[in-house]
Amino acid sequence: MTINSQLFVRTDGPRLVVGLDNQPLVLRGIGLGGWMSQENFITGYAANESAMKTAVRQTIGPDNAAVFFDRLLEVFFTAEDAKLVAASGLNAIRIPLHYQHFEDDTNPFVIKPEGFEVLDRVVQACADQGIYSILEVHSAPGCQNQRWHCDNPTATAFFWQFSHFQDRLVNLWEAIADHYRDNPWVAGYNLLNEPGDPSREVVGPFTKRLAAAVRAADPHHLMLLDGNTYSTEFDIFDGFEDANVIFACHDYAAAGFGDGGRYPGFTRGQWVDKEQLIAKFLERSAFSRQTNTPIWVGEFGPVYKDDPVLDAERRQILEDQLEIYRTHQVSWSIWTYKDVGLQGLAYLKPDSAYMSRFGAFIAKKRRLSADSWGGDGIGPVEVTEPFQEMMRREFPDFNPYPWGMWDYTKTLLLNVTIAGAMVQEYADLFRGLSQADLLELADSFALANCQVRQPLQAQLLADLAS
Repeated sequence: MTINSQLFVRTDGPRLVVGLDNQPLVLRGIGLGGWMSQENFITGYAANESAMKTAVRQTIGPDNAAVFFDRLLEVFFTAEDAKLVAASGLNAIRIPLHYQHFEDDTNPFVIKPEGFEVLDRVVQACADQGIYSILEVHSAPGCQNQRWHCDNPTATAFFWQFSHFQDRLVNLWEAIADHYRDNPWVAGYNLLNEPGDPSREVVGPFTKRLAAAVRAADPHHLMLLDGNTYSTEFDIFDGFEDANVIFACHDYAAAGFGDGGRYPGFTRGQWVDKEQLIAKFLERSAFSRQTNTPIWVGEFGPVYKDDPVLDAERRQILEDQLEIYRTHQVSWSIWTYKDVGLQGLAYLKPDSAYMSRFGAFIAKKRRLSADSWGGDGIGPVEVTEPFQEMMRREFPDFNPYPWGMWDYTKTLLLNVTIAGAMVQEYADLFRGLSQADLLELADSFALANCQVRQPLQAQLLADLAS
């Protein structure tokens, strides 16, 4: 069967267009973090996904663990969630994927069809509401960056060191492209989230190889390419020849993180105000303008602090960013759709079964800054500050990839060591629960048991009307 390429979202110079009449399209989306690629701040565990799941399976047995994790996949995003996304004025959803839903490490290169069965359900639910899906690999074999959000337990990105891992990602994307090649409600393929190649030598040639393999399997779909060093360096794509590609930047405001300061005000020693947001956006999107391709901000959005004054400032950050994007006709995807209360458009009710059982654990994790999203990045200062001072004193020229000594040391102390110590503590909270209890915990993530962050929804709707 011949497919009309005009059914698909595609580029037209600096615009996205769709349809027989090249109708201009601006994608206004949201990320589905925590579903097919879990993250510690989204669902409340500590450290990285694989370590957490292993600990839970060892603690309550694989069958009971499957009851919880399978139900979580089922209820986290349903047709009702798709209706909420549409009712919030959004027309796209960016879906992060963990390779382990499609391939086992013990059986590499063999694609599991059940991964597509799970993903198909959400793609169709979104299509039924007129919502485009953007598929992106968030966690690749071997870990493509140094952080917990790609399921990395070590802070070393082995993906770039071993061709075996790279070959497996090519094989996975060939399968994804073949599966969705005729589906126009899949807007595009975001091939690899936030790559972090320290050598800066492998990522460019590999991405071009990966893109060629995808294009051979699927001649129509848009491809979205993140730059190296967490989607900040795009010179690796100089000379890239595919016409239906856009370069994906991420645009988090420093003052919007868990450790962010006042807005306007100082964060990490720099003054952050609207002019600084404009300057950072122009810097991050420069390659798109240089190549006359559409601008896509794949991730942005503030972390809320449950403080009326600070949260009002976080909403102002978002308002300023949305205005910038409107001015420059940017397509975007805010992070994230649903979580335990930090960022989500929907979030768990405090009296839900899950929050009642894990709330104290989550509070401890934030107090110790055991994840880099919800905490202030300081942790137990009586330990971390003297250690940081020793590192500055003894190794003044130490500047490790990607963000220097302070971030490297903080990550190892807080997000690896302390977070790792909390993995079993999280798993132990499942001990002794019946299967009915486990289902009730997972069902806490169903939309009926969540609440909507009304100020955020109002901002998104107001932006649509602007």
